[in-house]
Amino acid sequence: MYIYNVTANVEDSIHDEWLKWMKEEHIPDVMASNMFLSNSIFEVLVDHEQGCTYSIQYEFKDMETFKLYEQVYAPKLQADHKEKYGNQVLAFRTLLRREHNYQGDPRS
Repeated sequence: MYIYNVTANVEDSIHDEWLKWMKEEHIPDVMASNMFLSNSIFEVLVDHEQGCTYSIQYEFKDMETFKLYEQVYAPKLQADHKEKYGNQVLAFRTLLRREHNYQGDPRS
């Protein structure tokens, strides 16, 4: 299993509007591509001098699917975000591959 992770630092002045837009518009648009299996939003719990940081995670099944997303859907979706928020949101993207998933105590 793979995760496409977008870490975003959001200026305080737009935080509430940005989070609402992400939940109600941007993420539904990303998920409408049918390239991802699920989505989660996590707030990164660190002390910041300014802004809030989030990890937005999209689970996908294989690298071919992600490459298709990158080529067909990502350019417009990222451009829409940049046009709306400019430099008020700084983001970087990483790909994660699940190496192991531990759930509960296997000895019980």
